[in-house]
Amino acid sequence: MFQDITVEECSELRSRKELVLIDVRSPSEYADASIPGSLNIPIFNDQERAEIGTLYKQVSVQAAKERGLEIVSAKLPAFIKTFAEIPDNKAVFCWRGGMRSKTTATVLSLMGIRVYRISGGYRAYRQYVVEQLQQIRFEPQSFVLHGNTGSGKTAILRKMKEKGHPVLDLEGYAGHRGSIFGGIGLAAHNQKMFDALLLQDLQANSQSPYVMFEAEGRRIGKITVPDLMMDARTKAHHIRLDLPIDARIRQIVEDYKPWEHIDDCISSFRLIKSRIHTPIAAEIESCLLSENYHAAVEMLLTYYYDPKYTHSSGEHNEEVSSVIQASSVDDAVIQLEKLVQQ
Repeated sequence: MFQDITVEECSELRSRKELVLIDVRSPSEYADASIPGSLNIPIFNDQERAEIGTLYKQVSVQAAKERGLEIVSAKLPAFIKTFAEIPDNKAVFCWRGGMRSKTTATVLSLMGIRVYRISGGYRAYRQYVVEQLQQIRFEPQSFVLHGNTGSGKTAILRKMKEKGHPVLDLEGYAGHRGSIFGGIGLAAHNQKMFDALLLQDLQANSQSPYVMFEAEGRRIGKITVPDLMMDARTKAHHIRLDLPIDARIRQIVEDYKPWEHIDDCISSFRLIKSRIHTPIAAEIESCLLSENYHAAVEMLLTYYYDPKYTHSSGEHNEEVSSVIQASSVDDAVIQLEKLVQQ
């Protein structure tokens, strides 16, 4: 018979890399938000789930169960085989630890495949995340990167992470770069997924002597940054990155690849067009339409983003402790690595 485990027990086993989590909810539920790193092996697809839900509401509970049994019976061999091919210890979960995870765990147990079931399912996990983000004490020294748009802050942090340094990638958790153009080419995450990814890295880096993250505002796209990150920012060592404008332009063009998303770029630009001096705005739009992306980016930086950054940087009243003047992102990485190791 299968064994129930709590979210906390599950978290402990995962921290030791002793457990694979399997979300048996439908693909759309999984895509909306799940436990980071979990696999999706749905017991019902979206259409089947909708059909059973309709029977449950409009006919009877028994009719829904019978139809569910009929659907599951037809796919059992392939379903069981998929689980059997995963060699590690496994834990399954659904929305609230109900019929889908119970059925999965029971059937697998009968076939000699031992799995845990997470008590309370994803709903219990979400509650755990919210509580942890309110209660957690995060002690590592924080290094916060500041810099004008295009300074490569996210690229620098990701290169630092590749080198083994502890990093909190807030924009990565959000699936958004934070500006009006920030969602272009990215799959945005909702608040539930952002919180889960943030907590995962907070826990993973809890014993690190320091951690690095970007100086984000309270909001990143539609995401709200939790209080604990804003509190960490107030006590941080603040680093300003200064890169030449040519390097910043290259970084932006490389990040956004406007030739692949030109319609989105123009639509986003038109949301801020009225805030830019009319002749300049017309020239920026003309450059975008004629694929002169470097010129468009240069004017956006000069006439919109740099003045905006100068104004907003004074709002937090944060004293810059260090300045990195670099010729490129790679040069900035070298200097930042020396700074945090001192």
